[in-house]
Amino acid sequence: MEIKVELALRKRQVLIFFVLLGLSQAGPESVRYSVAEETEVGSFVANLARDLGLGVEELSSREARVVSDDNEKHLQLDLLTGDLLLNEKLDREELCGSTEPCVLHFQMVLENPLQFFRAELHVKDINDHSPMFLDKQILIKISESTSIGAIFLMESAQDLDVGTNSLQNYTISPNSHFYIKIRDNGDGKLYPELVLDRALDHEEESELTLTLTALDGGSPPRSGTTLVLIKVLDINDNAPQFAQRLYEVHVLEDTPVGAWIITIFANDLDAGNYGKISYTFLHASEDIRKTFEINPVSGEVHLRSCLDFEVIQFYTINIQATDGGGLSEECTLLVKVIDINDNPPEVTISSFTKSIPENAPETLVALFSVRDQDAGDNGKMICSIPDNLPFLLKPTFKNFYTLVTERPLDRESQAEYNITITVTDLGTPRLQTQHHMTVTVSDVNDNAPAFSHTAYTLRVRENNSPGLHIGRVSAADRDAGANAQVTYSLLPPHDPRLPLASLVSLNAATGQLFALSSLDFEALRAFEFRVGAADRGSPALSSQALVRVLVGDANDNAPFVLYPPQNGSARCPELVPRAAEAGYLVTKVVAVDGDSGQNAWLAYQLLRATEPGLFGVWAHNGEVRTARPLSARDAVRHRLLVLVKDNGEPPLSASVTLHVLLVDGFSQPYLPLPAAAAAEARADPLTVHLVVALASVSSLLLVAVLGFVAVRLGRRSRAAAGGGCSLPEGPFAGHLLDVSGAGTLSHSYQYEVCLTGGSGTGEFKFLKSIIPSLPVPDTGRNVGVNENFRNSFGFNIQ
Repeated sequence: MEIKVELALRKRQVLIFFVLLGLSQAGPESVRYSVAEETEVGSFVANLARDLGLGVEELSSREARVVSDDNEKHLQLDLLTGDLLLNEKLDREELCGSTEPCVLHFQMVLENPLQFFRAELHVKDINDHSPMFLDKQILIKISESTSIGAIFLMESAQDLDVGTNSLQNYTISPNSHFYIKIRDNGDGKLYPELVLDRALDHEEESELTLTLTALDGGSPPRSGTTLVLIKVLDINDNAPQFAQRLYEVHVLEDTPVGAWIITIFANDLDAGNYGKISYTFLHASEDIRKTFEINPVSGEVHLRSCLDFEVIQFYTINIQATDGGGLSEECTLLVKVIDINDNPPEVTISSFTKSIPENAPETLVALFSVRDQDAGDNGKMICSIPDNLPFLLKPTFKNFYTLVTERPLDRESQAEYNITITVTDLGTPRLQTQHHMTVTVSDVNDNAPAFSHTAYTLRVRENNSPGLHIGRVSAADRDAGANAQVTYSLLPPHDPRLPLASLVSLNAATGQLFALSSLDFEALRAFEFRVGAADRGSPALSSQALVRVLVGDANDNAPFVLYPPQNGSARCPELVPRAAEAGYLVTKVVAVDGDSGQNAWLAYQLLRATEPGLFGVWAHNGEVRTARPLSARDAVRHRLLVLVKDNGEPPLSASVTLHVLLVDGFSQPYLPLPAAAAAEARADPLTVHLVVALASVSSLLLVAVLGFVAVRLGRRSRAAAGGGCSLPEGPFAGHLLDVSGAGTLSHSYQYEVCLTGGSGTGEFKFLKSIIPSLPVPDTGRNVGVNENFRNSFGFNIQ
């Protein structure tokens, strides 16, 4: 029971300071409420919303909460009704001790926007404690020579209640020697004094036992009792005397247990037992007796338990010195506790937003309060966060702070922030408290998809299989979630003639490109289009990239011989004079290839010949030349089979047959043609035109020769039944065209060659360009007759 009383008294003294501090800060604008202590949990206190002029809907929308100054949850706010309810049973004595009135300060905090309302809750006392004496028995020694009216001090009772419920009166059991006198020192406490009403006689009665009763003013009143044992002593005429009535000492709160505090000394002039002095605490509370002890003989005061400035800042101790004769005197010891910086600051988070959107202006992240239980500089605090963070700390009300964003955040630059709130006091040494919180930045669709390349070049070989995967486009989005999910699409081509939908398809999810049809290099060598990438944000963002598809050539076109023509017309033999030297140009095989590159590089080869070794073919340009001088023994007619082969893989080829006639000179008649050929021959008007053109540009030295040739040709035309050779009419077939000019022949070139005949003699007409002439590699120079002739011209001789 004594321990509980001492604990209650201690808590009461601890809370006095905080209550007084709260009262000093409360302004006239504070709202005041009252409630009796020990009221049941959930009891109605007041309608806070109505008293503050707030709508009930504002409480939820503005996230209203009740925050007590001591960070204890005494009250709770019903957001649906605005009622302020008790969250726990309140014990006035535990909260405020002997302080009256007992006031709990609290604030109602509204966020969005931030607003504070101050309020007070007065806790009313009920008579729930009886007066109680800390000592079971009070011993008083009184000399028999004590005069009537002498006053003897006694221990007072303790009552934790206040006001009318506190201690109001003392009574003593009926006796013939003493009565009770009550002393009020002006500190709100009543002290009982025993007054001698009739002289004592040691011989008649050496001991008296009385009952002292303490009564409070409650209804019904409560009481407490203790025994008063009075020993009647012989005469002692000198009471102890203190050197001073008030002692004051300062003690650090970290003073170790058992440390010496002060020595109290009193002097008694009596001798013997009457001069022996004993020291005791007088009117000492439970906290004092637990914290200090006094040596009854020496008067030394020692520390019995640890001091705590935050609980009790000073102790007022009454010390009584009693001599052997029962006379006593008292003095006061004032112990002031000196604060040391032994309490780190405290951080209480009221609200915290874990995720905030990027690109938002100043945003509230957290609302928190700080406090330090130390005093002076030890209780002054500095609140900070790291400088490299885009956040600001703003003080709001008392020790409340808000943590807000300094600028709009960018999730793509940093998606998470680790914030450390550091609170440091100004004591020595400085103590600090850190509170860590992690804030994530939620994504906003502020980044369009970005292609890995602004332009893609894809290569696909012609004659591909439909559905062939030809490449992939890729775009990345720095956003997250649906804002980063990319969808690909084909954009309409700039050239409306390009059938893009039938050429390629695009996988919308992966960006893979597929060829829908088999491509033909000769028809379409390259095409380009644009692809788009859009995210799934709201609104969606997109970007574009250019895709260029290059069609690679495949060797899918065999060489085509233009000359000699292969259209089924009459064969025109090539005329070679027997006087021709080695290297004489007989004719030129002209061929083209619809492919390009090395697939269109043509090589010529003589496969078979009537007389091997007489003729050779230039491998690179198809020129047919004599390999040696002609002789009289050589046959008149020769048949040559020429192979034209490209450089593709695998190579493709074509062959052509050449007919060569050996003549003694252009002035001699032609050798007779085969009967079938003569029957089919017919006049060719182009031959006359060619002869006229050649005659007009020849020199004067050849006028006679050309005139003779013209006469002979005219006579043969009249005599013949229309024998001759035909030329292909019109342009060449479309599959022989090279659309880029990289092939072996273009639209600009058509060749005309003809051999006209009469009665068995022939005449060679060289190739002539009808439109601009085809560039022919220069043969270099006149070729001499020697044994190395064939090799020097690169002939292919059979």
